[in-house]
Amino acid sequence: MLAKSLAAGAVGSLLLASVAFAAPPTISESQLQGSTWRTSKVVGLDVYNDKNENVGSINELLVDKSGNIKAAVLSVGGFLGMGSHYVAVPFDQIKFSNEPVSYSSTSSNTGSPGSSTRPGSGTTTGSAAPASKPNPWYPDHAVFNTTKDELKGMPEFTFSKE
Repeated sequence: MLAKSLAAGAVGSLLLASVAFAAPPTISESQLQGSTWRTSKVVGLDVYNDKNENVGSINELLVDKSGNIKAAVLSVGGFLGMGSHYVAVPFDQIKFSNEPVSYSSTSSNTGSPGSSTRPGSGTTTGSAAPASKPNPWYPDHAVFNTTKDELKGMPEFTFSKE
């Protein structure tokens, strides 16, 4: 009888131990794709205003202790990362678009040698590039309704070490 009790106890202990060492729950790629974005791809996105003028880029995302994104730090001005001005804006005021920014030219470019039409030089009624399928892991660009001058005039955001 003692042997049966010890055997039953050992089997019960093994069953409980197997539950304790079970693998943590995982989420499949198909459960996440299309409903989440990779933050490594959101950082660096160009930011445009409602007139499709480039006003900066996302430099950093700031999250609270619960993991909710509270602000985006935008890099405004500068050239090749030099002389940039950082501004923190509320994340909920930034909108994202999966569609590429579209441009058309209002210049009278005749196609002569040396002439060129740059994106953003006119209104936004045509498309600059052929339509492509949006990437499900990150948006094409962000939209924040302001001008570059207004962003440059905002207080600079710094990452203090305190």
